[in-house]
Amino acid sequence: MKYLVTGRTGQLGHDIVKELARRGLTFIAPTRDDMPLEDDGQIEAYLVAAAPDVVIHCAAYTAVDKAEDEPDKAWRINAEATATIARICRKIGAVLVYISTDYVFPGEGDAPYRVNDSKGPRNVYGATKLAGEMAVRAGLDNHFIVRISWVFGINGKNFIKTMLRLGKDHRQVNVVADQIGSPTYTADAAPRIIDLAATGRYGTYHLTNEGECSWAELAGEVFRLRELPAAVKPISTEDYPAKARRPLNSRLDKENLVPAGISPMPEWPDALRRYLKELAAKPAEV
Repeated sequence: MKYLVTGRTGQLGHDIVKELARRGLTFIAPTRDDMPLEDDGQIEAYLVAAAPDVVIHCAAYTAVDKAEDEPDKAWRINAEATATIARICRKIGAVLVYISTDYVFPGEGDAPYRVNDSKGPRNVYGATKLAGEMAVRAGLDNHFIVRISWVFGINGKNFIKTMLRLGKDHRQVNVVADQIGSPTYTADAAPRIIDLAATGRYGTYHLTNEGECSWAELAGEVFRLRELPAAVKPISTEDYPAKARRPLNSRLDKENLVPAGISPMPEWPDALRRYLKELAAKPAEV
């Protein structure tokens, strides 16, 4: 079995590559220069030459606010390139695992979104990722769509690293308290994605750590565990204007994981404690 992982420098891609290596599995992880997502011809040439059995497509345009100013670029990478990858996977007989997001939903109410609930993205990023999902479903049967949310991992930037930085330099940090979701620790998600790809139980899944919290609660737990002097001042989404509209409800229902043979991820406070230990071992990356 040969795996190909896109987005090797991203948070999830980094940990998937790390897990594949830990298991001694055969994989290839192209760089952006190796397989630029802006060029369909190069995508096809690279995938055909590599001939993977499984493609785990983590690479994406993830700059949510910037996507509002660059919709064509976001669409090109998240939708059109994904459609090309799906088409080539069908051509070479590869399984495709497409990493998606809670942003495909409208983000309303207070119930966790089930995989087949009505979609309704409220920003460009969410719309392009939903288009990517649709392209995957239309392009081949042997696919997995895995939606994650509030991602944090050792590689790259994330909310927790930002809070650690702000918590050292500020006595009070304003953090949104009316957006509720479930964080996703990539070190927990990566092995489950690899396991899921081997099940043959094709379809759409949600994969996050258990439990839910607000961004303000998450920040407060970061400060508490690291014993930082900063206090969290809860604010509303309206008080923190951003170019792209954010979902108030990012909860994801994970009801079909266990029937597929995939164990639930640990509770998010446990994941956060382990992540902070991981960061402490590599302080230069914070």
